Amino acid sequence: MSEADYDQLSLFLDRFKHELAMNLEMLDGFFTALHCSPEIMPPSTYFPEIWGDGEMPDDEAFENDQQAEIFVKLLLRHWNDVLHRLKNEKVFLPIIFSDESGESFSGNDWAKGFMRGTEFHRADWLDLMDNEEEGGALVAIFALFYEHDPDPSMRPYKEPVSEELREKLLINLSAGVMHIYRYFEPQRKMASQLARQTGTLRREQAKTGRNAPCPCGSGKKYKKCCGEVTLH
Repeated sequence: MSEADYDQLSLFLDRFKHELAMNLEMLDGFFTALHCSPEIMPPSTYFPEIWGDGEMPDDEAFENDQQAEIFVKLLLRHWNDVLHRLKNEKVFLPIIFSDESGESFSGNDWAKGFMRGTEFHRADWLDLMDNEEEGGALVAIFALFYEHDPDPSMRPYKEPVSEELREKLLINLSAGVMHIYRYFEPQRKMASQLARQTGTLRREQAKTGRNAPCPCGSGKKYKKCCGEVTLH
């Protein structure tokens, strides 16, 4: 995706008013967690998380159906872009916003999006968290997620995070993501093989007509929404 594509996707996301709606940084973390998960899910399962809950609120986000279709296509392109970074890049570079000065990056929103992605297949993620040898891959993500927690006892640091420490956390975040992706890879392969044998990945399309409303709640036709996605 080009920088202009990301700018457009970010503008669309910023139009959603639900308190749980995601910005682009959160979306990148969310999609990363989903791709790292032990099983890839159809978009209709996780799309509602992006705009907050339930059906996509067209009236507040889009001027017409064409804009809504562009938004969904950008989401799906970003979904595949995250997978490309995980599978093909030597270093995973998350999308993290700088502050108003353009000089500092926090990574807090990215970590929030990632943690929301771990709510799917929660038992598997809890097993990773409890794994003494492998769970360390999540430490930097946890630190950024809980950095400003309303409960002071949950915050990992008593003092503000220095620029040096934040840089280290972001480096460890990138390395941790690649480790997690490899950690769950055997389970993803097994789930993919099972899906091909049982037709699980085709079940939603078989039940949903191409011109029927998409089950993700976008309000668009299936063929113009999740029916276009490529599940890897």
